[in-house]
Amino acid sequence: MTPRTENITGPVALTSADVEAARERIDGLARRTPIFRTTVPTSHGDVAVLFKLEYLQHGGSFKVRGSFNAIERAAADGTMPSAGVVIASGGNAAIGAAWASRRRGLGCTVVVPETAPDAKVAALGALGATVEKVGDRYVLAAAAATEIALSSGALELHAYDLPDIVAGAGTIALEVAEEASGPITYCIAVGGGGLVSGIAAAARPEDRVVAVEPIGAATLHAALEAGHPVDIELDSIASDSLGASRVGRIAWATVTDKAVDSVVVDDDSIVRARSFLWREFRILVELGTAAALVPVLDGTVSPPRDGELCVVLCGANVSLGDMGV
Repeated sequence: MTPRTENITGPVALTSADVEAARERIDGLARRTPIFRTTVPTSHGDVAVLFKLEYLQHGGSFKVRGSFNAIERAAADGTMPSAGVVIASGGNAAIGAAWASRRRGLGCTVVVPETAPDAKVAALGALGATVEKVGDRYVLAAAAATEIALSSGALELHAYDLPDIVAGAGTIALEVAEEASGPITYCIAVGGGGLVSGIAAAARPEDRVVAVEPIGAATLHAALEAGHPVDIELDSIASDSLGASRVGRIAWATVTDKAVDSVVVDDDSIVRARSFLWREFRILVELGTAAALVPVLDGTVSPPRDGELCVVLCGANVSLGDMGV
C-alpha cells in the first residue's frame, strides 16, 4: 500500500540532513553492525538477501542509536539535566537509553508495562537503570514517564516519536548504502514507526522502503487506511516489541513525505520466519524482528532490478527458552 497524503500539522518530516547529523554525533558510540549476505528460499525460488545484523548493536537492538543521538545532542547544547533520563518503553528503547545514559554517567529511570519480557527487565537492571512497572500497555507507561520527567526535571526520551530518536535509527540506512550495490529495497518491522521513518528519511530516491507489521499491531497500516494516525487494539504475539497502539507523529509526517509501502503479516508467518532464522543461521531474534523477513519468504517482496534486498534484523532481546530449545 502506498501512503495517501494529507496536510501534516505539528511535526515535520525528518530529512536526510537530520540523519547525517546524527551519524556524526554518534560516530564511535554506536557499533557499525555487520551485513550478512545469503540466499533464502521463497515461493519464487531462492532469493539473495542482505541481512543488516542490528541485533548485534549495544543493548541488543537498534534503539541505542537514537538514545546516543538525543543525549549527546543535549550534552553538546548544554541542556542535559543533572536529573538524568526517563523513558517509557516495552524494553528495547529503555535498554538503549540505559546504555547511553551509563556512558555519560547519568541516572536512567525506565517505565515499562507489566507485560515487559523478563529478559529485557533483567537487562535493564544489569545496566543500572531504575525500573518502574506501570499498567499493561505502553500508553500507560508513557503517561507515568511524563509525570516523572515533570516532577524530577529529567530529560524525557521517547521510544519512537522524538526527532533525535528517529534520526539516530536512520543511520542504519547510511551504513547499508555504503556497502550495498544499486537500489536497495528495505524490509523493516514497524511498531511506532521510528525505525521505518528514520530509514525512509535516509533512503535515496532510487530505494524502496517496505513497512512490515503484524495484523494485530498494524499502526501504520491503520493510519494509511484512515488517512491519519488512529489508535488500534493490540492483538499479536509480536506486540511485546511492536507494541505501540498508534503510529508516531514524526513517523507519519515522514512516511507520507516518502514512498513507503505497507505489508501486513499474520502471527503464524512471523513464528515460521523466526524459526527459519534459527534453523538455517542460528540467528535468534525477537518475533517482532522476524516479521521483517515474512514478505521475503512468501514472495511478496523481491530484490530490485540491479540492486539488493535488505532485511533489517533490529532486535534480539530474547532467550533460548522462548524458542523451546
